[in-house]
Amino acid sequence: QVQLVESGGGSVHTGGSLRLSCAASGRTFSNYAYIMGWFRQAPGKEREFVAAISGSGINTYNAASVKGRFTISRDNAKNTVYLQMNSLKPEDTAVYYCAAKNSDSAMYDYWGQGTQVTVSS
Repeated sequence: QVQLVESGGGSVHTGGSLRLSCAASGRTFSNYAYIMGWFRQAPGKEREFVAAISGSGINTYNAASVKGRFTISRDNAKNTVYLQMNSLKPEDTAVYYCAAKNSDSAMYDYWGQGTQVTVSS
């Protein structure tokens, strides 16, 4: 099993910044074998992809809605993945989830409990 714990959520005004962290642990967790992703779900909406990063950290992927504003990174020595969020907008308000999947898996297998991000105008 892999456990994921998010932190760093909070409330900011439009244009503000936050950095989310996701600490991974578990007997079977191996950094380089897992692709890590961030997803979000706003009230009344479906969960959507935000960003992902390969096991090595070399390859990153971002949703069009956050490109240029959010940056995903990871520190494999600390088993932690980050999401730096800049120029936040009210439409970024959501619960943000960290997820992990083995590199040969089609779907994300493990999910954190989520952390709330609220952006007010």
